[in-house]
Amino acid sequence: QVQLVESGGGLVQAGGSLRLSCAASGRTFSRYAFGWFRQAPGKERDFVAAISWSGTTYYADSVKGRFTISRDNPKNTVSLQMNNLKPDDTAVYYCAATIQFSSIYYNRISTYNYWGQGTQVTVSS
Repeated sequence: QVQLVESGGGLVQAGGSLRLSCAASGRTFSRYAFGWFRQAPGKERDFVAAISWSGTTYYADSVKGRFTISRDNPKNTVSLQMNNLKPDDTAVYYCAATIQFSSIYYNRISTYNYWGQGTQVTVSS
């Protein structure tokens, strides 16, 4: 089992950057794949980015070229670097983990077994 704690959210102006971090507990971090999802008020939770146990990355079209997901296995952390932020990026961002990753279903909520509590990202215009 793994516990996830997100940090790094905040308020930023459009065009700015933020770096989210997800700290994971457990000794088998390297065996897990991780995803970032986000949920804006009144909307469904949407896929943002994912990284497999081997480091392969996947992105939603809306964030390609602006966001970068990475992992640091020795530090048990997953990061999401967000550049050129837009007001539409405003949401609560959630980190998620799974040990049964699928290169086909990486963007589905049901793929992930463990979730963090979320961190708020607000982008002002």
